[in-house]
Amino acid sequence: MCSTKREGMRGIPCPKGKIERFIEPCLLLLLAEKPAHGYELMDNLEQFDFDTRCQDPGQIYRYLRRMESEGLVISAWDPGGTGPARRSYSITEDGLSLLTAWMETLEKRIIIINKLISRYQETTKKGDA
Repeated sequence: MCSTKREGMRGIPCPKGKIERFIEPCLLLLLAEKPAHGYELMDNLEQFDFDTRCQDPGQIYRYLRRMESEGLVISAWDPGGTGPARRSYSITEDGLSLLTAWMETLEKRIIIINKLISRYQETTKKGDA
């Protein structure tokens, strides 16, 4: 992810934060839905509000290679269509298990975040009175 002090690949300022930690579960979910190529996955990250202008395609492929070495995804060359063959990625049973664990963890985090936001809103309303 790009920080506000850096510019994205296309010279566009990017918000700061650690949203890149969520790339892994997003990629796993996309692959649970259907096998895909790296650039297709990168484009589909927009569905999760990732600013793809700030994404380095190499970063996506590094995630995919790491996930493949960990047995979470598998890949194969897809010669179909016009142009050169492309590597297509699919999720494995271990990848599905990790995706489930991610979702359980995120559901717990949502509860914590919602409590934090509610208390903040209560606190700021008191300050306005």
